[in-house]
Amino acid sequence: MHQTREFLRSQGLPGEDAPVTSTKRFPDGAQYRVEIPSTEGPEVLDAVLAEAEARQVVVHRISQGSGGMLLTDAELHTMAETAAARSVELSLFARPVAGWDTSPMATAPGGGSVAAQARGAEQLVHVLEDVKRTAEAGIRSVLITDLGVLKTASAMRAAGDLPPDLQFKISVQMGLANPASVRIAEDLGADTYNVPTDLSIGQLAAIRSATDLPLDVYVEAPDDMGGFVRHFEIAEIVRVAAPVYVKFGLRNAPNIYPSGTHLTPTAVALGRERVRRAQIGLDLLRRYAPEARASELAADGLAVPQR
Repeated sequence: MHQTREFLRSQGLPGEDAPVTSTKRFPDGAQYRVEIPSTEGPEVLDAVLAEAEARQVVVHRISQGSGGMLLTDAELHTMAETAAARSVELSLFARPVAGWDTSPMATAPGGGSVAAQARGAEQLVHVLEDVKRTAEAGIRSVLITDLGVLKTASAMRAAGDLPPDLQFKISVQMGLANPASVRIAEDLGADTYNVPTDLSIGQLAAIRSATDLPLDVYVEAPDDMGGFVRHFEIAEIVRVAAPVYVKFGLRNAPNIYPSGTHLTPTAVALGRERVRRAQIGLDLLRRYAPEARASELAADGLAVPQR
């Protein structure tokens, strides 16, 4: 194994999973920021921000999973204006992909890996159109799951067909889980990468050593992505993975995707509880790593919507 480890090092990759302290930082010098996911519409966004203010939790990024395609034009603009007024990043999923399409493989026991992929040229067009519509509403961050979508959207951004300040947040569903793979996403134009939910401290450190991208790390995962609570590990995650978005999902909660007005009360309740979980996790972080530095709003590098 020694020869293989040395070859990896010659490529600028780590040769082993070692929990090394990260010296990398966000542009403002901070080590961590906070993300609240599954914020499925204007009412949920309002509730999350109100709960964050009440609990004195600084939320830097709000993300959503149902996609821009399931929001009306008015809802897109309302969410963009709300987030912009609070200097908070808003990131919407780029859909559709196979999991919501006519793909039986996406729901088959052995076919889960295809669910996050765009199938064929038509679906590639549809996802890119969803990105364009989201950007036209002033939103400056989109969640991408497919490498082809990422490469093409990055080319469109470079060509001026998408805003130059539009950021590509890679979804956990892309599934790349080692330093070499995550570097591919960075090379293709990713701006931040959501790693798989179950990586160890050493595995996170290995990925950090190979990329400068901010890493998005679930410290509480929904049931369908592992369903665990890692609050006592937050201090170590920040230490090895900085710059890192500490992401608070929610265990023992219903899957609300695709969301809509029929689920708004549930989505609001779940959003408020995610902020409560964030308060608990951040209290533990301050207890065990009081020196860890968080960004203040408005932070350099956040993809805040443009009004």
